[in-house]
Order: sequence, then structure tokens, then C-alpha cells
Amino acid sequence: MQQAKFSLTPGLSEFVASYAAYGFKDKSSMVQTALLKLKEEIERKELRESAELYATVYEEEADLRELTESAIQGWPE
Repeated sequence: MQQAKFSLTPGLSEFVASYAAYGFKDKSSMVQTALLKLKEEIERKELRESAELYATVYEEEADLRELTESAIQGWPE
């Protein structure tokens, strides 16, 4: 596993030092869990923004709606 060095504020350092109180086996697993949750949250936000953009474009572009409707003709419902 790759290692990284970073600095924490005193409050965050104290929080990470109490990893066992939160059920983590070590500091690394606590930080990894936090970073994975942050990554997932950012990805969900980006996906939501992308979906909203596509919905806006679809709503504003009649040609795109017609193209979509013609492409799905004949598909089972």
C-alpha cells in the first residue's frame, strides 16, 4: 500500500488519535474510510450535476427529443 504524509490541525490530529473509540483498528483505516466516503460523495455530486445538465439540454433541444424518440421505437416497453 502506498504511503502519504500530510499535516492535520490539532483538533483533527486528536480526533484521528482516538480511532479506537470509533471502532477502527488503526489511524490509517480511519483516514482511508473518511477519504473513501468523501470520494463517493464527490462522485455522487458530479453525477447528479451531470444528470441535471443532460436533463436541461434534453428539455431545451427539440431535435434531441425527436432523435431519442426515433431511436427507441420498436424497443420493448
